[in-house]
Amino acid sequence: MAIYAQPPSATRDKPTFWLGVRDAAPFLLVVVPFALLFGVLATEAGLNVFEALFYSVAVIAGAAQFASLSLLQDGAPVFIALASALAVNLRMAMYSASLTPYLGEAPLWKRALVAYFLVDQSYACSVTAYEDHPQWTLAQKLGYFAGVAVPICIPWYIATIVGALLGSAIPPELALDFAAPITFIAMVGPMMRTVAHMAAAATSVALALSFAWVPYNGGLLIAAIAAMMVGARLELLMEKRK
Repeated sequence: MAIYAQPPSATRDKPTFWLGVRDAAPFLLVVVPFALLFGVLATEAGLNVFEALFYSVAVIAGAAQFASLSLLQDGAPVFIALASALAVNLRMAMYSASLTPYLGEAPLWKRALVAYFLVDQSYACSVTAYEDHPQWTLAQKLGYFAGVAVPICIPWYIATIVGALLGSAIPPELALDFAAPITFIAMVGPMMRTVAHMAAAATSVALALSFAWVPYNGGLLIAAIAAMMVGARLELLMEKRK
C-alpha cells in the first residue's frame, strides 16, 4: 500500500488532495482490471453497457457487485442477492465508525459524499494518513479523502464501461480476476496491527471456508458477523487491560 508517513512539517503547507492522489495511484493496477472484469461479466449476464455502468455507480463496491451479480445470474431471489451484498459490505459500517472522530464535524452534504465514496482503498489510505498526521485540519482531511477517492472511483466507472463494451473480446488468458485477491491482500495486510485485527481476520477466513456449503453465499454473512464480534470483544478486553 502506498502510504508514506511524513513529519508534520512535510505536509503542513502541501495540498493534501495531491497526497491522496499519490497514495491511491498504485491501486489503479488492480482497480482497473477488477472493473474491466465486472463489465465483461455484467454483459455476459445480459446487462447492456448503461445497466453495467449504473450497477457500478449505484453500488460502487466491487466484491458486493460480483456477489450479487453472480447470485442473480444463478436465479437467486432478489432479496437473497441484496442480503448477500449487504453481508459483504457490513465492513462499511465499521469503516464509517472509524472515520467519525476525524470527519464527524463536516457538514451533512460532505459527510454524504464521503459515505458514497467510502470504499476499501479510500478508507485504508485515509485512516492511516489521519493517524500519522493528527495536526491536519478538517479541510485537509477532507481534501486527502477526495484525493484518494478520485483516482479510485472515476477509473472504476470508466473501466466498467470499457469492459462492458469489449465483452467477450477480452481473452480469458489475461486472467483479470487476479485483481480481486491482490486488492484485498494489499489493503488488509498492512492493517493487521493488533491481536484483535488478526483474530478477526482468522475467524472470517476459517468460518467462510467452513460454511462455504451454505446456499447463496450465506457463509459469508456468518463469517462476517462472527469476525466482527471476535474483533470487537478482543478490542474491549485489550482496552480493559490497559
